[in-house]
Amino acid sequence: MSFFRITLHRSAIGLPQRTRGVLAALGLRKRSQTVFHPVSPQSAGMILKVKELVKVSEVDRALSPKEMREERRPEPGFWVEKAVPR
Repeated sequence: MSFFRITLHRSAIGLPQRTRGVLAALGLRKRSQTVFHPVSPQSAGMILKVKELVKVSEVDRALSPKEMREERRPEPGFWVEKAVPR
């Protein structure tokens, strides 16, 4: 079973109540918040209503909150991007 990975990219401030209601129905409240919904015509229809505000990708499984946190964590250490002349 595949899932839509939906991330709120733009804020809903100043938008009509109907658009904010669609975001609430999807479970999106804050910018950069990510939710997973099973692929279905109902989910696809809601996504199309707010397509300018969200980023959507299709994944094979929903990630747990712990996995999402690990995905955002940077790798330990540091890299020298460019040598600074001295």
